[in-house]
Amino acid sequence: MNFEHTEDRRMLADTLNRFISEQYGFETRNAIAYGDMGCSPALWAQFAELGAIGALFPELDGGFGGAGFDVAVVFEALGRGLVVEPFLGALMVGRALAAAGTLAQKEHIAKLIDGSTVAALAHDEPDNHYELSRVSTCAVRSEGGWALTGAKAVVVQGDNAQLLLVSARTAGAVDSEDGISLFLVPADAAGVARRGMGRIDGGRVAEITLDNVQLGAAALLGTEGQGFATLELAVGWGVLALCAEALGAMESAKKDTLEYLQTRRQFGVPIGSFQALQHRMADLLLEVEQARSAVINAAAVIDSSNRIERERALSAAKVSIGRIGTLVAEESIQMHGGIGMTWELPLSHYAKRLVMVDHELGDEDHHLARFMALGRG
Repeated sequence: MNFEHTEDRRMLADTLNRFISEQYGFETRNAIAYGDMGCSPALWAQFAELGAIGALFPELDGGFGGAGFDVAVVFEALGRGLVVEPFLGALMVGRALAAAGTLAQKEHIAKLIDGSTVAALAHDEPDNHYELSRVSTCAVRSEGGWALTGAKAVVVQGDNAQLLLVSARTAGAVDSEDGISLFLVPADAAGVARRGMGRIDGGRVAEITLDNVQLGAAALLGTEGQGFATLELAVGWGVLALCAEALGAMESAKKDTLEYLQTRRQFGVPIGSFQALQHRMADLLLEVEQARSAVINAAAVIDSSNRIERERALSAAKVSIGRIGTLVAEESIQMHGGIGMTWELPLSHYAKRLVMVDHELGDEDHHLARFMALGRG
C-alpha cells in the first residue's frame, strides 16, 4: 500500500504549516491558549477560509477531503503549532451528524465547515473513567420531545460552543451499550449551565449541568437507544485526530531538541557530540517514527466496515502515542536541562500537551485493555 500523501494533501499541509507559522506563532498562541476565551474567533474564521475544517469532511457532506489521511494531515499541522481552536469538537460532532443525522440536522455541518458554529461533544461524566457505554445522564420523554437531566465533565471548548452533542440514557443499565441516545442541544437552552476553566496545556474545558432541559423531538440524533455505535464512530475520529496532533507536537519537540544539541556547547564542543546524548537522540527518532507508523495504520482503516479492525487499530495507535508522547516529553526536557522547564521555551508547552493528550478520549491503560478485549471479541 502506498502511504505517500497526494499532491492535494501536501499542498494542504504546506498551506496550514505556513499559516500557523506566520499567524499562530508561539507568543500569539500562548496569549490565545491562556486567555479568557481559550480560542480566537478571528483565527478560527481564517482557518475556515483556508479550508482546514472542510478538509475534515467528505464532499458528500460539503467538505473536500474526509479520509483518514486528510484528518491526519490537518491535525499533525495543528499539533506542530499547538493550535487550541475547536477543531476536535467540529470533527466529532460533524462525523456523528454525517453518520446518523436527518437532512435538517446535517445542515449544521455546513455551519461547522464555515466556522460560524462551534460544536462540542458532551459525553464524559465525572465517574465514567473513559468508558463510552457508561452514561448516567438521563433523557425522558416529555410533551412534544425530551427532558434531559445530568452532568458532563471536561467538555473541550464547552463554554465557547453554540451546539452540544449530548449523550444520555433512555433505557438500560448505567453501563449498557444499549439504551444510549444522542441529542443536539443548543448551548443557550434553558436549564443548561456551563462552568468554564482553563486547561493546564492551554485552551478551555467546561463542566456542563443539564437541569430538566426541554428539547423538541427533532433534537434526537439517530434512533432512540441506538446511539452507541454513532458515539463510538465519532470518538474514533477524535482518537485519530489526537494521535496525529500528538505526532505533530513530537516532531516539533524532536526538532527543537536536535537544534539545541547542535548549538549548546560544553567543554568547547556542541553537547550533541557526546555519545550518550547521540544514543538517546537516536532512540527518540526511532520512537517518533514508530508513532508515525501507528497513526498511518489508524488512518488507513478508520473508514473500514470491519468494526473490530478499525477499533483495534485506533486503540493501538492511542497506546503507542500515550507511551511515546510521554517519552518524547521527558527525554526532550532531560536533554535540554533546566531550561527545558521554563515557560518562555516552547518545549515545555509541547511537553504538557503531549502528556495531556494521553488522558484525552482514553489513556494508555484504557486503550491497552480495550485492544485486548476487542481481540478476544
